[in-house]
Amino acid sequence: MGKTKELSKDTRDKIVDLHKAGMGYRTIGKQLGEKATTVGAIIRKWKKLKMTVSLPRTGALCKISPRGVSVILRKVRDQPRTTREDLVNDLKRAGTTVSTVTISNTLRRHGLKSCSVHKVPLLKPAHVQARLKFAKDHLDDPEEAWDKVMWSDETKIELFGINSTRRDWREKKDEYNPKNTIPTMKHGGGNIMLWGCFSAKGTGLLHRIEGRMDGA
Repeated sequence: MGKTKELSKDTRDKIVDLHKAGMGYRTIGKQLGEKATTVGAIIRKWKKLKMTVSLPRTGALCKISPRGVSVILRKVRDQPRTTREDLVNDLKRAGTTVSTVTISNTLRRHGLKSCSVHKVPLLKPAHVQARLKFAKDHLDDPEEAWDKVMWSDETKIELFGINSTRRDWREKKDEYNPKNTIPTMKHGGGNIMLWGCFSAKGTGLLHRIEGRMDGA
């Protein structure tokens, strides 16, 4: 059952003022468009507490101790693809029994969401260093120099294979952190090879390569 809409303080004060003027619950309800039971509850509260404002609610006690929260936060930050069931079992072994919903709510309160894991090309350390060196070498190149550059790349699209989605717990800014991605390699199953390019003038045509692709 969804949470009902709470009346504003002005409406509550108006209900009390009309009650003081001698109006009954039903009459007040019809005039303000509220249920008689709602009017009665507000008036009874006013008679008991002499106020119409809503008192702060204590809410349910957190089932996970601060230490337990620290444990699960540390685990999902070290191992983002940890499942809720894994965390439930970890807490159970520590003597705390909670549901997966409680785990989800706790992680969301600390800014972590369940997201699909991005697939990125598998880069070896040599690839990373080469890309970083290229970026540093051309960092100060004038903008006009890039008008003469054409970028090209090829890709092999698998026609068969497992494309299941994996999920992890992370903050939005960490979506491409290596811990939060799945490295991919080009192998297995039927495939087609595509080559394309782009420059400052726009994108070129996409070509399907028949047979073995070489530099030419």
